[in-house]
Amino acid sequence: MTARTPEGSAETAAGDGKARTHFGFSTVDLDRKQGLVDEVFHKVAKRYDLMNDLMSGGLHRAWKADMVAALNPSPVRALKVLDVAGGTGDVAFRILRAGGPDTHVTVLDINGDMLAVGRERAGDAFGDRIDFVQGNAEAPPFPDASFDAYTIAFGIRNVPRLEQALAEAHRVLRRGGRFLCLEFSSVDMPGLDRIYDAYSFHVIPAMGRLVTGDAAPYRYLVESIRKFPNAALFSAMIRDAGFARVKARPMTGGIVALHSGWKI
Repeated sequence: MTARTPEGSAETAAGDGKARTHFGFSTVDLDRKQGLVDEVFHKVAKRYDLMNDLMSGGLHRAWKADMVAALNPSPVRALKVLDVAGGTGDVAFRILRAGGPDTHVTVLDINGDMLAVGRERAGDAFGDRIDFVQGNAEAPPFPDASFDAYTIAFGIRNVPRLEQALAEAHRVLRRGGRFLCLEFSSVDMPGLDRIYDAYSFHVIPAMGRLVTGDAAPYRYLVESIRKFPNAALFSAMIRDAGFARVKARPMTGGIVALHSGWKI
């Protein structure tokens, strides 16, 4: 079984008094992590969705479909969604297709290159039902109680201050609002963990080098999965942020988990 850091967002104080956190398997100043993450996604933006298909064998599509099904957008009701770290629009488009004319999605991403891909992909297909906003999950530029739902897929593990991002998710949701987070988790199927580790550390970086010309971003992405809290620890963090009825549903042997909570 893959070991996980038990300290949530892994912030620690160094001897010089500076806060430290992980960047993959490296330890960096907390204030440096966001810039390092940005560099990764600047490099992968144009091939991000293609690499998701290749790395997961297309499974990311089923995982995202499950998240959208849990959200349950309807053609006959209004729904205002904040999709965080969703720059290329993959989740947002699914929500808009399932919803009706009163479904609106705001895509928030800190990385301008990822947002540029999303805007280009969206074109005029959804009209004014979608907005793309550059901003930080730790400080989303929206008033309190602005959204009916908050979704984030495979993005929260890249946020330097997890607790702050979760607190902000709670703040921007209306009462009765839904928090849904799809993220890699801890493999819980004997034998699969070894196969998954071998695939992750040997095949994925090589695939990244072949498709994008650079293996380093994909080594970071694989390492970041191993440093993210397991489902039980992350669920506790979601509850600590104020959410109720918190659940985590493992999928594909625990490779990913769909986390949910409600603001009540």
